[in-house]
Amino acid sequence: MPLRLDTSVQYLRGVGPHRAETFARLGIHTVENLLYHIPHRYLDATTVTPIARADVGTEVTLVGRVVSTGVLPTRRRLRIFRAVIRDASGLIECAWPGQTFLDRSIKEGQLLLVSGPIKHYHGRQMVPREQVILAGPDDADDEDTDKGLVLPVYPATEGLSHRQIRRLIKNHLEEFVALVDDVVLTSVPKELNLPSLRDALLAVHRPATTSQAEQGRRRLAFDELFDMQLVVVRARHLAKYAVKGIQHEIKKQLTTQLKEALPFELTGDQRRAIREITADMTAPHRMHRLLMGDVGSGKTVVALFAMLLAMENDSQAVFMAPTELLAEQHAATLTRFLAPLGIVPELLIGRLSASEKAAIRDRIATGVSRIVVGTHALFQEKTRFHLLGFVVVDEQHRFGVEQRAALIEKGEAPDVLLLSATPIPRTLALTLYGDLDVSVIKEKPAGRQAVRTSIRSSKNRSAIYAFVSEQCAAGRQVYVVYPVIEESEKVDLKAATTMAERLREDLSPLQIGLVHGRMKAEEREATMRAFRDGEIPVLVATSVIEVGIDVPNATVMVIEHPERFGLAQLHQLRGRVGRGTAESYCILVADAGARDRLRNFAQTNDGFRIAELDLQERGMGQLAGARQSGGMAVSFTDFTKDEDLIIASRKAALEIIRLDPLLDQKKNSALRTRLQQRYERGMELFRVG
Repeated sequence: MPLRLDTSVQYLRGVGPHRAETFARLGIHTVENLLYHIPHRYLDATTVTPIARADVGTEVTLVGRVVSTGVLPTRRRLRIFRAVIRDASGLIECAWPGQTFLDRSIKEGQLLLVSGPIKHYHGRQMVPREQVILAGPDDADDEDTDKGLVLPVYPATEGLSHRQIRRLIKNHLEEFVALVDDVVLTSVPKELNLPSLRDALLAVHRPATTSQAEQGRRRLAFDELFDMQLVVVRARHLAKYAVKGIQHEIKKQLTTQLKEALPFELTGDQRRAIREITADMTAPHRMHRLLMGDVGSGKTVVALFAMLLAMENDSQAVFMAPTELLAEQHAATLTRFLAPLGIVPELLIGRLSASEKAAIRDRIATGVSRIVVGTHALFQEKTRFHLLGFVVVDEQHRFGVEQRAALIEKGEAPDVLLLSATPIPRTLALTLYGDLDVSVIKEKPAGRQAVRTSIRSSKNRSAIYAFVSEQCAAGRQVYVVYPVIEESEKVDLKAATTMAERLREDLSPLQIGLVHGRMKAEEREATMRAFRDGEIPVLVATSVIEVGIDVPNATVMVIEHPERFGLAQLHQLRGRVGRGTAESYCILVADAGARDRLRNFAQTNDGFRIAELDLQERGMGQLAGARQSGGMAVSFTDFTKDEDLIIASRKAALEIIRLDPLLDQKKNSALRTRLQQRYERGMELFRVG
């Protein structure tokens, strides 16, 4: 049977049905999957030091055969795994304190690469920072690593080592690469100096140098980004131009009244965002815009100006929030802003009685209600609009694509504004939200205080609780956040349920509330509502409170085990306090080992700067993740250093879509097929429209 990219890996020599099941755990089902299963790191053995020249005080990479192994006890009851390795120049002992499990994998006769510092302990000794088994006792001729190579280390799984994967790919690489068709090559800008796709695949799997491997990765990243940009740019084009939008007119009636009635001056960023949104709404095409701003940057009032512009044009405007509590808060905020204009927004949420919902739906259907705030109830079949012209979706990532589409389909091509309080770096925004026009608010409104953030040891817990009691005695409220719900023998972490009970003793007689993700939604929201209304002074929670509760009276956020949260998530949690006029505090309870990564976070309240730190820390794949229905995951892109590729791929995709929006021209048929295979439903569902 001739080999093809879609051939199952089980038919490769040395695999078979049983091992194919193991490969499947890594997402490898076909030859193409295996070819694109690239190393996640490289060991540079081109600079291997002969053992005889490994001097005490230096850091070196050594390659040698294991001549003996053993486990040695010490006086302090610490057991050390040791292995002696030999090359042509001599012998050296390697020691791994506390890692006796290595006795099961490192055996005599293996070819071992080790890197780390050379120390003096009864003679020269290496304490390896990492080690890789290059060859077994019986396959000395299988690897020519004694000569020095850049060695690929592949993501592996139980029952399938990186060495087995490397050998399989090595044995078939030329055969695999010959099957590849470089359909993107003509779109790769020459100034990027990227290799052909076949050369790139050879470079990542069999590089002569680490820089060659990096150039190969960059070419794969460009292809990945180019595909993503084709999807998002195409979705953006179709959303804006495929259906004629509502062309609103600037009448400056209600919007001027609102501006004059506001008790504060708009920031420069807010004014710019309003201009951008207004320009979109007054154009003949549909608006699809993301308004991204940090916690407390004033996104809601910007959205309100747009809602009033729609209302001036006899359209209805709707504001959808992910939780009933958040919908209630938005309704209260809009009511306060609109009171001088004599406008009362309608609130439609699930907990209302059937008769109340029926009456509200009747007012919406007849056009009596012009501004509507609500939750999922808004896009239910029973809810009909008289003339829906403008849709705001808050915390848009909390809704699935189909849910957003269901609401938008209530009108005839309404303008859409998505809100996000999660700042992300520009490079990531161009990729994740390339199908949207983006407005950014970085300035904070005047008078908004920065939250004072400090890092405290668990030994200071009694002092922290004393401070919490003082704040509550002064009439303030406090959040205490834990990363897990229940304690486990496997994880040494304080859990929300256990600590809520302990806090009831330590902070007696203060009432302690508890919310977490496993509670029924009604019970959780009732507790959060009681906290909002001041009935509960201390709320113990998991990250479920990251979004959806606004309590200006809350001034303290205590976060236990902050090392378990990403920096951006910590920033979102911290944003729950500092929403009023009183000075507010965020206390991170972390012991010495976890403090280094938290210091930069504690020194800034800038969400965009924290997003950059988070990106650097968590890397390329985790932040982007897999998108909702029609997911768009990344495998090769490094957002910390591929900005030029993102910009170039977007420019190339824009040019193709400008000339062929549907990708139905013959010259683009291969691209269309590739996208449909790669993203499945992404071509249809990537953006609501």
